Amino acid sequence: MIETRTSFDRIAMAILWLGILFILAPLWIALMSASHSYEHILRNGLAWYPGGHLVDNLIRVFTDTRIPVQMFNSLIVALMTAVGICILSFCTAFALVFLNLRFGWLVFATIFGTILLPVDIRVVPTYQVMSNIMEPFAALGLPVPQISLVNTHIGLALPAIAHGTGTFMLRQFFRTVPMDLARAARMDGAGALRFMWDVLLPLSRPALAALFVLMFLGGWTNYLWPLVASSTADMQTAVVGLARLATDGDSRAPDFPLMMAAASAVSLIPLTLIAVLQRFLVRGMALTEK
Repeated sequence: MIETRTSFDRIAMAILWLGILFILAPLWIALMSASHSYEHILRNGLAWYPGGHLVDNLIRVFTDTRIPVQMFNSLIVALMTAVGICILSFCTAFALVFLNLRFGWLVFATIFGTILLPVDIRVVPTYQVMSNIMEPFAALGLPVPQISLVNTHIGLALPAIAHGTGTFMLRQFFRTVPMDLARAARMDGAGALRFMWDVLLPLSRPALAALFVLMFLGGWTNYLWPLVASSTADMQTAVVGLARLATDGDSRAPDFPLMMAAASAVSLIPLTLIAVLQRFLVRGMALTEK
């Protein structure tokens, strides 16, 4: 006998739709407000219904603002962050799980500490290091040149790469891989690097895809560190550029249609990435939870 749970399913579906509406409501208001004129928004406020100025406002975004250059900066920084974290986390998690490290627990605890101390908390010492990455050697009295990574793509991405979230996720996934695979690889004459490349990497593609999406979104939406580390508009990221739109210009009210059109354009790349890699994201997250 199959138990019918029609009432429970209807309640769950209603809660799901309410959650979807709650999440999509700000995006809808932003898109609808971007389709109206500046004068209409001043008279009536943010709109819930479409207007006829969306194309004009988008053209203004790409011709009258620095948002296109800042979106390119965000793309470069987010890609560098996601790829760097995936490579570093994959190698680190492999060493923690499959290599017999004497003090592996201490290494993992140290890496896990980076999650408890993100860049937003240690922004001042991080800026000091990025302003002169050779300072530790100069403190030892060595004659080294001063190299600053401030206001560069590498300087914007490098502090975000030093984060333990990816190592934790991949470590949890690697612990679900049977150790017999590693033993069988050693019996067949494959070393650690051969096992990592030919066996473990193909098995880790869903987890790496999920990690890439999450870290890309984190690098795309990061605000505080790009605000501190970028001193010119041409090096700022798109999120910082959106905040600047509210304060740029004369003393009149902010151009909300322009801001909403810019926000819609900036959201297009991460939304497209999520739509394309959605199945890998769900599958990868399910694997890392085992």
